[in-house]
Amino acid sequence: MTISPPDGLLLGSDQALRCSWQGGLPDYQDYHDREWGRPVLDDRRLFEKICLEGFQSGLSWLTILRKRENFRAAFANFELERLIAFGPADIERLLQDAGIVRHRGKIESTLNNARMALNLREEFGSLAAYFWRHEPGPGERPARCDIASLRAITRSPTSIALSKDLKRRGWSFVGPTTVYAFMQAMGMVNDHVEGCCIRQAALAERAALVLP
Repeated sequence: MTISPPDGLLLGSDQALRCSWQGGLPDYQDYHDREWGRPVLDDRRLFEKICLEGFQSGLSWLTILRKRENFRAAFANFELERLIAFGPADIERLLQDAGIVRHRGKIESTLNNARMALNLREEFGSLAAYFWRHEPGPGERPARCDIASLRAITRSPTSIALSKDLKRRGWSFVGPTTVYAFMQAMGMVNDHVEGCCIRQAALAERAALVLP
């Protein structure tokens, strides 16, 4: 008799249970296993991710993931000092780049946010120091990280507060849902479902993390 995996989990070809959203697709599974929910302190990666989450708005993350190398090539690897030198000609060039999402508002937002990110880095020493100040406390998380609890969460009190603070500082395309997805991906919250083979590894990495 075949036993179905618990709700929210998918049995892989390696017989490991994973969060079902990755669908068993090789590139999505690799992203789930190696990146999603694992804590990040690298400023370049943090900036790239919050920008790409903004580009995802209205689309699927898989669409963005599969274009990620194109985004990196188009946006100078999301290096702040290079991005702030982009001008109107670069915006027009990017609008002709079929390898990325050609949305003027999101392109202009990325360049604007690069300037705002430099301001944050100057004030706090690093983007990591700023973002991890907003890690939610244990009282904000569901008592059990099961799929029923997680399906109800697309934003949180912390993501709302962080979104408001970023907007106050001049950032754009950083609504509470976008910010919550960023927090999930960067390991500020661990939303791997109970029983997922990666959940404990992500928890261990967070326990060992030394914050700036």
